[in-house]
Amino acid sequence: MAEHRPEIDTITSGKELRRWYWMKDELLAACRSRKLRTTGGKFQLLDRLAHHIDTGEVIFPGDKKAKVTSKFDWHSAPLTPDTVITDSYKNSQNVRRFFKAHVGAHFKFNIASMAWMKENVGRTLADAVEAIKALEAEAKRPGFQSKIADHNQFNQYTRDFLADNPQMGMKEVRYFWALKRSLPSEDGKHRYDPSDLTLKG
Repeated sequence: MAEHRPEIDTITSGKELRRWYWMKDELLAACRSRKLRTTGGKFQLLDRLAHHIDTGEVIFPGDKKAKVTSKFDWHSAPLTPDTVITDSYKNSQNVRRFFKAHVGAHFKFNIASMAWMKENVGRTLADAVEAIKALEAEAKRPGFQSKIADHNQFNQYTRDFLADNPQMGMKEVRYFWALKRSLPSEDGKHRYDPSDLTLKG
């Protein structure tokens, strides 16, 4: 017998909460009702709510950010290839000007370049220039597909569904996605599977 998604307020464990697909508005409402913080993205809300359900604690450990130690001003300080990326790094107009001068006038921040900067504190801007050029070259490779962030489950489902069913379109994607997300998933991820086409509303 198929399980039916429970009401969010009736769930008694973080594990059970994570088995189901929730809209951000649902998570926001559940956090508000429990006097929890409502800042951040959908998965931050999910983590915060799951922690509260399991422990009763209002403060989520993941909300405690590491203290920034650098006072380097990415908005106005002079930037050179030898400038070291600090834990105070910001995507500023100052940084944009630097990359336009060293990568090319076409430069724009994107998910890949911003992730590289965030993950490479201690490297230099010269390293960043080379990394961004490599990312751009990879993006021009035939068949390249940009990485979809883990929290964008619908986008990933759409890509995989249409790749497997090129004769179908977004109408079918939305229909089967609605059925898929109404089902539980042991790891909380709702991925496309060819068997989805047997689901019935």
